[in-house]
Amino acid sequence: MPPKKRRKTAEPVSRGLTAAEVASSDPPENVVALRRAVEADGGSALAVYRDPLGGNWQVVAALPIDRVEPTPFQRDLSETHAERLARVMDGVGRFLDPIIAVRTAAGTYWTPNGNHRLAAMRRLGARSIVALVLPETEVAYKILALNTEKAHNLREKALEVIRMARDLASRDSGPESQYALEFEDASLLTLGACYEQNGRFAGGAYHPILKRVDSFSAEPLAKALAAREGQAARLMELDTAVSAAIEGLRQRGFESPYLRAFVVARINPLRFHKGDRPSFDATLEKMIAAAKKFKPESVKAEQLARSGGAPDETA
Repeated sequence: MPPKKRRKTAEPVSRGLTAAEVASSDPPENVVALRRAVEADGGSALAVYRDPLGGNWQVVAALPIDRVEPTPFQRDLSETHAERLARVMDGVGRFLDPIIAVRTAAGTYWTPNGNHRLAAMRRLGARSIVALVLPETEVAYKILALNTEKAHNLREKALEVIRMARDLASRDSGPESQYALEFEDASLLTLGACYEQNGRFAGGAYHPILKRVDSFSAEPLAKALAAREGQAARLMELDTAVSAAIEGLRQRGFESPYLRAFVVARINPLRFHKGDRPSFDATLEKMIAAAKKFKPESVKAEQLARSGGAPDETA
């Protein structure tokens, strides 16, 4: 793979708005309309300003908490994290980190990055929550990459991406490749389809390989998702064959959290691959065949001891 180009560092104080420009008045009509809608929904528009980087308009608002909900495609709530946040907020006695929100046509507010803070405030009995309300609804699909509330693991991220793709497919006929920014990594779509079927799927063992062979499709989203289902089925077929090989190793007395990583490394056809990007189908076909031919009796203890990689997520 070609080396990644390093982003050129910007000259200091060379981009965006000045402090005075951020506070500039005379917002456009769509922002004025949003401010009015917030008030009509029972909220309070506290300020209107332009963001200092891109100059985009947004409204700082206090929203009735019962009108705010997470986007339907984001990861599931972590009860542990929400409870911890609630304890910290209660101890400090302040809500200091506004969520981001977009208004829906139904007059509710989607937050793409504040699910845990929202849940924590609800647990504390809060009646309202402060949000940066953006006038562009489509930003909700782009903002997930900025989510710093709780670090994603691979399963959470993949499920979030596949749910987002399904939501977009119901309202947009554009190609899958059009949403490369929102989805970040084509392999997350395939893994997400696997995790939907099996929440304990060992995606981490295959992710490095998928990143090299999976790519965004030029087909419309709905059609591309159908193809993703087929790819997910092949990947799960591979995992079944790998699991059988692991069971053979265990029957020989091998016990290690790295058994899956060891088997996958042994059947990986990309270890010495150079040249053009290999195809997903050809790579999975080779790996499935190799996994089915895997001979546990040929493995030596020292070979397993030298292996590394991610531990088996299902162990």
